[in-house]
Amino acid sequence: MRTVEKRCEMKGVESLRREIARREWSAGHVVYHDEILVTAGASEALDVALRAATSPGDVVAVESPAFFGVLQAIETLGRRALEIPMCAETGLDIDALEAAIAKHPVRALIVTPSFQNPVGSCMPDASRARLVALMTQHGIPVIEDDTFGELYFEGPQPRSLRAWDEAGWVIRCGSFSKTLAPGYRIGWTVPGPRYFEAVRRCKLAASLGTSAPPQLALARYHADGGYDRHLRRLRRTLRDNVARLSAEVCARFPEGTRISRPRGGFVLWIELPAGTDALALGERALEAGISICPGPIFSPSGGYRNCIRLSAGHPWSDRTEQAVETLGRLVRE
Repeated sequence: MRTVEKRCEMKGVESLRREIARREWSAGHVVYHDEILVTAGASEALDVALRAATSPGDVVAVESPAFFGVLQAIETLGRRALEIPMCAETGLDIDALEAAIAKHPVRALIVTPSFQNPVGSCMPDASRARLVALMTQHGIPVIEDDTFGELYFEGPQPRSLRAWDEAGWVIRCGSFSKTLAPGYRIGWTVPGPRYFEAVRRCKLAASLGTSAPPQLALARYHADGGYDRHLRRLRRTLRDNVARLSAEVCARFPEGTRISRPRGGFVLWIELPAGTDALALGERALEAGISICPGPIFSPSGGYRNCIRLSAGHPWSDRTEQAVETLGRLVRE
């Protein structure tokens, strides 16, 4: 009995895992609470998935540009990141991925199909199906980061890669950090039967378990319907914020600036006119009290020198508007 209790505690609070399982049905696949492991945020979910699916020295394919947290995890664990180009509208270039697999010993792929950070792209269903088929054919695990999946501006919710995964190659990871509050540090993973025990052992070695009080609070918030009401308001707010930020950038930034058009999430990817140094811009912006993310931090090769990522995740204010105006002036200079 003690062993069973320990395992349940390590997996996470049952009531929260049941709520997560219920929400997963909206992402197009059936999962039961016993298949879910609660983690200390999405960062730990990605970390244990990487540890379980790969070994030191392995090549891990990533989107380019990729979230810098993913790149940091790959480097810290002694893996090697292989950049795969992507489209700002449709996500990962699967033709490029197929060519890379033929040329390099790719051992895993980390991908964010829905509202990718930093570009904001969303893969169409046909691309998702093709991606899963390709990785299944080669027996390569896919670590799906769905941190932004529920932040769609218009329904229905994008389907998880697991909706097409019949052979168990997809390890799904998610979090409440972007939808609710990063301070809770509550994420989760659905490793599937192929990787469940390996991921469980990695989680056990990393942190034994995840703090129970915030899990219990989140489970109650879900059960009372509060989380769904919150998400409906949040989606509308983020949609308006992204639209406002996009309009201000178009108005304030110099000719030749290009911006992404995300249909969910809250990040905006901006390609500045050729010759702009995003790193230098970032330093000057910081001196003016403005925080931006320069493009090179999203690339292990230091690419995207003339790109930046802006966040529309905070409430719009006069201060935000002034910051965009100042940033546009700095770009022009």
